Amino acid sequence: MTPTSSPTPGPLHGKTVLDLTTALAGPYATLLLASLGARVIKIENPERGGDSSRNNSPYVTAEGLQLRRTGPDDMSVSMMARGRGKESITLNLKKAESREVFFDLARHADIIVENYSAGVTRRLGIDFAAVQQVNPRIVYTSISGFGAQGVPGDGKAMDTIIQALSGVMMTAGEPGDAPVRFGLPIGDLVAPLFAVIGTLGAVMHADATGEGQHVDVSMLGSLTSLVACEPFDALESVGFPLRTGSVVPRLAPFGTFQTADGWFAICAPTDSFAEGTLAAMGRSDLIEDPRFASRDARVAHADELHALIAEWARTRSSAEVLSAFEHHGVPAAPVRDTATAVRDDVVTSRGEVVPLVHPRFGHLDGLYGSGLPVVFSRSSADLSKPAPALGEHTEQVLHDLLGYDDERVSTLRNAGAL
Repeated sequence: MTPTSSPTPGPLHGKTVLDLTTALAGPYATLLLASLGARVIKIENPERGGDSSRNNSPYVTAEGLQLRRTGPDDMSVSMMARGRGKESITLNLKKAESREVFFDLARHADIIVENYSAGVTRRLGIDFAAVQQVNPRIVYTSISGFGAQGVPGDGKAMDTIIQALSGVMMTAGEPGDAPVRFGLPIGDLVAPLFAVIGTLGAVMHADATGEGQHVDVSMLGSLTSLVACEPFDALESVGFPLRTGSVVPRLAPFGTFQTADGWFAICAPTDSFAEGTLAAMGRSDLIEDPRFASRDARVAHADELHALIAEWARTRSSAEVLSAFEHHGVPAAPVRDTATAVRDDVVTSRGEVVPLVHPRFGHLDGLYGSGLPVVFSRSSADLSKPAPALGEHTEQVLHDLLGYDDERVSTLRNAGAL
């Protein structure tokens, strides 16, 4: 962006999203759509206290971070992160009156995102087929554990279940170790990325043709597709173990190693990087060694090469090790804890990590959330609007968007529809 230019609205400015999601996978998808400029109207069930994320401990209170709520304005950190940039209305979709409101909203919407279990929207009468009758242009995105067809049983899926079924738990750790659950809920986070990709593609199609469509994304398929990016079966067939722990022998030297005061990662599979690694360790005499002189040779002798690096690094400080690698042009970095990582000036200056702000209590020092890790040269991307209270925008949306008068809103409230 040139100094004289000013950002335009987000790429999805003018698009309206109805958000029927809860927990993490769905709300993260609509968070991304909000960051791209869409108006996101979050529809929450008043009987259940809204999005389940609202009840995730800990909470930001007037006294700071607490494990339990202490007042009506307290808000969970989860909701503060996932609810940003959205409006909240309450609808009890089990009520016929609420479904009428929902279809009125759908007539004004461009996108609907839901992450109910497969079949629930059909039972409620608000599935794609029903919505398409009132809005043929609608892009209706469903995120579920296994896809719209469902699976035998209840078909409910949590992140750990998806990690277990996808095979990803058997890609980390040493051979023979117990399955390793990733601390980051990657099943819940990968699916919404594919959902947003699919949604944007469908919106482009709708804009060009006037035809809406159903975008069906499964958590299992999303994560398993990433597992399939690495040909683990083929690698095992030629002698590479599926689980290699802290190193990757087929890319040697490659892995994480301990220093006297920490850990570092090194990725140096090419000849020039490998030569730099040996030179950094003061072992230039090994550059022409037949065991390490070519990529294939290093792979065959990966254990020896990695043992040399481990032995050299363990008595030196991280600063000394990384300085030596930097001097010789070797890709290496410290292994940082999460608190350090999210405070990195590079990611915070680019808006990839941003402070979380409570709508009443402001920013609590040290509390950060994900931004949009995309920087546009012209369009803006914004998640500065704090998460809403449950149902905060109900009257505003019904009055301004749908034109309902006070009497109709009051009637809906009395009927338990809102």
